[in-house]
Amino acid sequence: MTTRTWRLGAFLLLALALAACGGKPLTREKPVASASTLAFARNLEATPAGREVAMYALGLIGVGYRYGGKNPQAGLDCSGMVSHIYRQAAQYALSGSAADMAKKGRAVRPEQIRPGDLLFFNTLNRPRSHVAVYIGDLRFVHAPSSNGAVRIDSLEDRYYKSRFEEARSYFD
Repeated sequence: MTTRTWRLGAFLLLALALAACGGKPLTREKPVASASTLAFARNLEATPAGREVAMYALGLIGVGYRYGGKNPQAGLDCSGMVSHIYRQAAQYALSGSAADMAKKGRAVRPEQIRPGDLLFFNTLNRPRSHVAVYIGDLRFVHAPSSNGAVRIDSLEDRYYKSRFEEARSYFD
């Protein structure tokens, strides 16, 4: 691990800890009237395994994208990233394509998503063609091919909000 990666990881962990301490009290958001808009959770507490998954995902930001990639040294695609994170951070074997992963775990309503849960999107005109790790506050870590690197995006982004299909949890 390079010094730069270690510093970035330490900074992100500190930011997460400070955000958790200074966050607003948990309130339920009311669904917006528009049928195309979903009410997502913002500040539900993660399970211990979910917290480990979210923190590990943050450590992969900037890792290069590679179709079919399953490890950070060679590059990651979305399902390879999720498989790697779950194996390393939670000792949970989760493999296959994004669509395969969506068949496992339990469905979670958008207002009940917690850090570490997986989000599934239709980005290639086929169901569950993209997967991401939810990290809280409507943000997720994923490996999109468009940027060429693992990054953070928001569920408030019109592109992802319109393509969101479901969330699944793999931890109690």
